[in-house]
Amino acid sequence: MVKFSKELEAQLIPEWKEAFVNYRQLKKLIKKIKLARVPKQQVPQGEFGRSMFDTFRFITNKLCSSDKEKQDIIQVRRKTMEDSEEEVYETELAQLFSEEDEVHVFFARLDEELNKVNQFYKKQESEFLERGEMLNKQLQILLDLKQVIGDRRRRNSPSKSSNTGIFPHFPVRESSFLESCGESDETNSEVSQTDEVITRLERNGVNFVNSSTRVKTKKGKAKTSIRIDIPSTAPTRAITAVTSMLWEDLVNNPIKEGSGEFINKRKIQYAEKMIRSAFVELYKALGLLKTYSSLNMVAFSKILKKFDKVSCQNASASYLKEVKRSHFISSDKVVRLMDEVESIFTKHFANDDRKKAMKFLRPQHHKDSHMTTFLVGLSTGCFVSLFCVYAILAHLCGIFSPSTEQTYMENVYPIFSVFALLSLHLFMYGCNLYMWKGTRINHNFIFEFSPSTALKHRDAFLMCTTLMTTVVGAMVIHLFLRAAGFSPSQVDAIPGILLLFFLVLLICPFDILYRPTRFCFIRVMRNIVCSPFYRVLLVDFFMADQLTSQIPLLRHLETTSCHIFATVFKTHHPEKCHSGRQYMEITYIISFMPYFWRALQCARRWFDDSDVNHLANMGKYVSAMIAAGARVTYGRQADYLWFGVVLVTSVVATVYQLFWDFVKDWGFLNLNSRNPLLRDDLVLKNKTIYYMSMALNVVLRLAWVETVMHLKVGPVQTKLLDFLLASLEVIRRGHWNFYRKAEINGAKISVGDPLAFIEHQFNCK
Repeated sequence: MVKFSKELEAQLIPEWKEAFVNYRQLKKLIKKIKLARVPKQQVPQGEFGRSMFDTFRFITNKLCSSDKEKQDIIQVRRKTMEDSEEEVYETELAQLFSEEDEVHVFFARLDEELNKVNQFYKKQESEFLERGEMLNKQLQILLDLKQVIGDRRRRNSPSKSSNTGIFPHFPVRESSFLESCGESDETNSEVSQTDEVITRLERNGVNFVNSSTRVKTKKGKAKTSIRIDIPSTAPTRAITAVTSMLWEDLVNNPIKEGSGEFINKRKIQYAEKMIRSAFVELYKALGLLKTYSSLNMVAFSKILKKFDKVSCQNASASYLKEVKRSHFISSDKVVRLMDEVESIFTKHFANDDRKKAMKFLRPQHHKDSHMTTFLVGLSTGCFVSLFCVYAILAHLCGIFSPSTEQTYMENVYPIFSVFALLSLHLFMYGCNLYMWKGTRINHNFIFEFSPSTALKHRDAFLMCTTLMTTVVGAMVIHLFLRAAGFSPSQVDAIPGILLLFFLVLLICPFDILYRPTRFCFIRVMRNIVCSPFYRVLLVDFFMADQLTSQIPLLRHLETTSCHIFATVFKTHHPEKCHSGRQYMEITYIISFMPYFWRALQCARRWFDDSDVNHLANMGKYVSAMIAAGARVTYGRQADYLWFGVVLVTSVVATVYQLFWDFVKDWGFLNLNSRNPLLRDDLVLKNKTIYYMSMALNVVLRLAWVETVMHLKVGPVQTKLLDFLLASLEVIRRGHWNFYRKAEINGAKISVGDPLAFIEHQFNCK
């Protein structure tokens, strides 16, 4: 049987963890009561059975004991605080205990927990009620706008003027005056209905201000244009998103033929989708608050039963009565609001089909497919087998012999190392997803991913193993063709074909092979390249940080592209891909670009948020750019001057990066924390793991030392050593990702914020 403390930790809402009952602390206090309890003396044997009145004495003792049990051992009193007017609970002991001090401490802490739960529940309840009211107002605005648009369309529909062509003519008939009067009455009624809708919108806080400009209609009459003035104190951007987007385009402007109706319909659908999604998120948030209430109630009942068992008293009944009377249990506002949301959603978004509405409000979570796990295992087995075959064939063909190793390493090694580093990064990301799930870090909410299309750890592992199986298979085919006597120019085109195949797969428009993830990656890369022109989201600078750890991959990609152009298109000699001024310039650019993009993102965030910390963060990437450029120059000009420059710049950049990793990104080295040199909230119970991770991060940050040592080894060993260092940097980045998201998880918006959903739409759908 699972202990309730573990069950509570598994079911509680991570973002509300501090607001739940501290069950473990209360258990520790009960353990202290148990240790301090004075054992009662046993009743001596043989006391009864010596007299004929023992039966009456036994019945009398039972009746007296039952009267004592009816008396309350504890008294829970409600008090109202004068300053905040909040109700708090205080427990007084009506009976002395042998371990009175420990019992006082226990009930004082229990009162604190009850007050904490009540206050948090009231706060969340009031927020959700306010947001529910705001969403109702937004929905009413949308319905009113749709009514006005419908009236305008009917007024401008060709059915009313079917007798007229492009140039209107007026046939002379006796009833023409009556018909014109009827049409004018109908038009006046529609105008009055529109005015009523505008009046309702103004009551909802939307102000219509006449602009000074006047627009000429087709008939030459002046028409006053209307714009909406939204108060700056509006608590959400949803009204702005609905009204300002729709009213001026859909109500003020006359409906045009052709594309105009399509644009209007699309905007209406988008606004309706926003409101619908907001109601779904509100319903989920109310369900979480309901779960919060029930879990805390069970926690109070469990801990009081433990107290009764330890103290041999019946104190739980009276205290549980007060718990059940408290606000977080007795209030039914959340349940009524959930029912109201269900009815509204069923009426307006599901065509009165309750079953359809429940599919949106209470979606069934899809279980992970066993086929994905099977394919991961199959791909892993194929990769290991093919890699063993490749190692044997490489030894038999003499690939790494002095006569052939240089050509092979220059032409084939770069492209295969690109895929190997990419696969390693995917593997580390899969490990991050697995750890985030195990520690209940809501990474989808942090990254603003859609849960239905976001990658799971099994998907990342499948992509990694499939990619490596394909690459190693291509390497085996490459060796077979070389051994079969094909010309090197034809055989060496295989890496380029493989690269082209994966690029085509990345931009494939068909809904296959994780299309939402692929398109999300393309959009994020676009945002990174055009950093100053897009507002920087969390997923953007997270991906840019990944690129700073993949500079060797970008260099290998540049070398591969150079060889492909040299051998296929004959644009230049292949030797220029490893020497020359152009090669050096491109190497500098590639070494700078990831840090440069990241620095631009920091500048844009400072411009948007006016936070000086972003400028300090930009300084970290500028120092990394200088150190990277100095190391590239030292690799070509190995003299004492550049050695000193590399040493100074690299040490400064490393110290800067380590400080930012530990203090800013991970939240460690907090001298006032209850966990020495760590932060207060830890997702892992074992603190030793954190200290080991800090030491490992320092070691991996110092991997650049090897690049300035110039070890005298062969060309193959040099390439393998470079690949090893690049792999260590990727591993360090995956290690950094876990702690970075754990720190962000506590600072992110609280879970289930429906209005935050409108402001932060899913970036990757």
